[in-house]
Amino acid sequence: MGEPELEASATEIPGEPLPATPYRYATGRRKTAVARVFLRPGSGQLRVNKQPLEEYFKSEFWRKHAREPLELVGTPDQFDAYITVAGGGPTGQAGAVRLGLARALAESSPELRGKLRQAGFLTRDPRMKERKKYGQKGARKRFQWTKR
Repeated sequence: MGEPELEASATEIPGEPLPATPYRYATGRRKTAVARVFLRPGSGQLRVNKQPLEEYFKSEFWRKHAREPLELVGTPDQFDAYITVAGGGPTGQAGAVRLGLARALAESSPELRGKLRQAGFLTRDPRMKERKKYGQKGARKRFQWTKR
């Protein structure tokens, strides 16, 4: 018996490149915050949880922190981003949005990857809250010891 033939899927044409998706998707995480970023060519509108970025992040620091990857590559008004973020606080959410945007930009154009990597935008911050241990009051704090 011969080798079984592989069937080509209906959407894929042999020898033809796959069709380009209209958007790029990436996930960013920071502490307990998770951001899902959908990036597509546009006019620079960033919407976080159906609100403009300026309304969602009240502090200028959080807004600037979230936009840093777009500012670094010089494309703040070339992409639209639809972002859903959950968990954590505003600082963690801004960090998650930043990582998600950087990953989506790196996926959209591979030549930007080195620049984003060198600036540290593609590195996930590993710091997390340490869990409470049994037999202790907290993660590190012990119960008070009395001699008598």
